[in-house]
Amino acid sequence: MAEENQPPGEDKKKFLFVSYDALITDIAWQVTKEGHEVKYYIDNKEEADIADGFVNKSTDWKTDVDWADVIVFDDVLGFGTEADKLRKQGKLVVGGTPYSDKLEDDRSFGQEELKKQGINIIPYRDFTDFGEAIEYIKQNPDEYVIKPSGEAQNYKGLLFVGVEKDGSDVIRMLEAYKRVWSEVIKVFQLQKRVSGIEVAVGAFFNGRKFIYPINVNFEHKKLFPGNIGPSTGEMGTSMFWSDPNRLFNSTLLKMEAALAADNYVGYIDLNCIVNGYGIYPLEFTSRFGYPTISIQQEGMITPIGEFLYALAAGQDVQLKTKKGFQIGARVVVAPFPFRDKKTFEQDSKGTTIVFKNKNGKDPEGIHIEDIKLVNGEWVVTGSSGTALIVVGTGLSMKQAQQQMYNRIQNIVLPNMYYRDDIGDRWQEEDSDRLHSWGYLREQ
Repeated sequence: MAEENQPPGEDKKKFLFVSYDALITDIAWQVTKEGHEVKYYIDNKEEADIADGFVNKSTDWKTDVDWADVIVFDDVLGFGTEADKLRKQGKLVVGGTPYSDKLEDDRSFGQEELKKQGINIIPYRDFTDFGEAIEYIKQNPDEYVIKPSGEAQNYKGLLFVGVEKDGSDVIRMLEAYKRVWSEVIKVFQLQKRVSGIEVAVGAFFNGRKFIYPINVNFEHKKLFPGNIGPSTGEMGTSMFWSDPNRLFNSTLLKMEAALAADNYVGYIDLNCIVNGYGIYPLEFTSRFGYPTISIQQEGMITPIGEFLYALAAGQDVQLKTKKGFQIGARVVVAPFPFRDKKTFEQDSKGTTIVFKNKNGKDPEGIHIEDIKLVNGEWVVTGSSGTALIVVGTGLSMKQAQQQMYNRIQNIVLPNMYYRDDIGDRWQEEDSDRLHSWGYLREQ
């Protein structure tokens, strides 16, 4: 295990990372490599051996709270309540609140909070009945997006973007959902479809204010190159750090007072559609993004352990970041993005990852997901098939992209797959259009 960048003893902190499904694995590892003491709790027993050998584990996070200097929660799903409670007890915590959890979990609440701050939103309507929604579209023909709410939004393949002008494709999909998914989808949203560039803007928040620079990023959610195939949590992201710009100032910055009143500590991201007519916010991610946080870490000069501690302490810290761009791609194995225990255990679990050129060190730009160490070898574990995040950086998007794909070529993992077009959109059209519309201009 790498030991570079180890801080002096007086700067060493004790970090407790708390996760339901082992999402924060890589950051726990990065903080460990910086020389801090780390304990990592994974609630899902099926994922419990993830990161074995990379980081020390906790079997009961609540008993380790007093041990920790700072506690880091990785997700929503109720952790905001726990984080908020500990903060009020005087503990240093990176994590949400009931309010910030609701911003993400309840799509309509998130939209109304944006509206309350004077931010334009796309027309939408909530439904609990498929028949009522079908009738609504018949009376109001248009292009719509189906967005399940609550826990159903974790099923990424259920989000459907219609393309028919009369909404007929959405009607057919709703009829299918009624027959197959009615027990899962209890509440869903129909939102008018807006065409343009999908771009997210995010920033860290220290309980009082946003920490600069901000992050502008472009997600690639579909499984296959060309943005086709089933939706996944994420196949890769391209990004860059920026001073506050028009995109940020027109949207997320307007939430600063509400987040400060809530004493939110962590990262928050707002996904948007933008075009020549305006900015249209889609949804909040009021937590770390995955694999976004690992790609961001690669672009940070400030050590992430030091930064997370300062964030939790409410310090007015200046985040130092690299110039240029960062790109990350997920390297996955079957049956990702689907869940099939038999296929995973037969074809992928226990597969060893080999690096052609390692030179006795952890390979640069390689971040772990569902991996453990067995006798010094990296082995696929867990249940999802997410193995690695491979990141490249460069002064241009092309340079970052080239470095990332060169690093992927150094990996030997049987039956691995990944998208080979992460970053192409920026070079082909997104950069020119976003600059011409003025959304990236510093104000």
